[in-house]
Amino acid sequence: MTATSTNTSDAAPVDPGAAPVYTDQRQRHTGLAILALAMGGFTIGTTEFLTMGVLPEIARGVSVSVPAAGHVISAYAIGVVVGVPILAFFGAALPRRGALIGLMGAYAAFNVLSAAAPNYEVLTIARFLDGLPHGAFFGIASLVAAGLVAPERRGRAVAAVMLGLSVANVLGVPAATWLGQHAGWRASYLLSAVLGLAAVAMILAFVPSVPGNSEASGRREARAFFGNMQVWLTMAVGAVGFGGLFAVYSYVAKTVTDVGGLDRGTVPVFVLALGLGMVVGTWIAGELAAWSVFRSLIASSVGGAVIMAVYWFAAPHGWLLWPVAFAVTAIGSILVINLQLRLMDVAGDAVTLGAAMNHAALNTANALGAWLGGSVIAAGYGYRSPALVGIVLSLVGLVILLVSARLHVRGRATA
Repeated sequence: MTATSTNTSDAAPVDPGAAPVYTDQRQRHTGLAILALAMGGFTIGTTEFLTMGVLPEIARGVSVSVPAAGHVISAYAIGVVVGVPILAFFGAALPRRGALIGLMGAYAAFNVLSAAAPNYEVLTIARFLDGLPHGAFFGIASLVAAGLVAPERRGRAVAAVMLGLSVANVLGVPAATWLGQHAGWRASYLLSAVLGLAAVAMILAFVPSVPGNSEASGRREARAFFGNMQVWLTMAVGAVGFGGLFAVYSYVAKTVTDVGGLDRGTVPVFVLALGLGMVVGTWIAGELAAWSVFRSLIASSVGGAVIMAVYWFAAPHGWLLWPVAFAVTAIGSILVINLQLRLMDVAGDAVTLGAAMNHAALNTANALGAWLGGSVIAAGYGYRSPALVGIVLSLVGLVILLVSARLHVRGRATA
């Protein structure tokens, strides 16, 4: 068995709902349209990851411990997991631009609710609600982006949309972290609401009107999607294998200060390292997708386990942790993009659900990683112990990938 024999993810399925985008107008406005979609990704990336950077401030603000405050990260992730199948089930036939506007508008509104939350309980509910539109937005945006370009360039188009999330970790999250430390954590969520409204305006201005798939039905997509073993295995890789990144990222602020011995003011610099890693990793992922989606997944899973071990050893050494943090998210981003492409491919006719469910899987990883990381910290193993959790999760994800490969080879042999 070799990874090469499983490389089924390099073939591009055709989304019927995206076909009308192939026009002369597409050629003129593709760049601006993808920029608008990436702005939505920038908004979501800023919001999703800013919580990690201001977690100590949130804990003080709502009078709970830092591990307990970490549960609001899990609440957001659970919202993504719940929202994806519901919204994709009912939204497969909806016009894609209208769906994107509605989802991003809701996202901005729930950020306002988060900023206004008077206590821990309301904040947790607000973060859950804000997670609901996340996966559906990225799923639909990925389909629109893939329909704006020639089939052989779809990996780069999807990566460009996801690049918005990565750039958020270079610009948006450090800025929101700095703002939260100086003006209060509520100001960080208000910033995200403003970014959401800006994304709505850009989508209205630049994204062409793209009809949904008129032949799609939520029930038919669900049957085709969830009855496919490769779909379940691919989602499991994301749900488990990506959890290590969130186990580390969720508690990076305390790792830098309590383990690394650095000043609290250096936390945004380490958040910047995580963001730069995402940008570089996302760009590399788009290039690797043209080589082999499946082999890229194998390489990133192995690399994830190795870099988590390096993170554990580097954590007490202050600034030595900075390049390691960069590498953690670079490798993780390669996994994310190629999981997105593989899930879109193995989903078959359930392309809307397939494009969105990757984000449900990844945010299961978010919830799992934040919870397991908080659990080992609460058990007294210290703030660098989530890296050990990350090693285990990466290796479990690798095992699942190998099972997927084995089933693929067996299926070809009996075909």
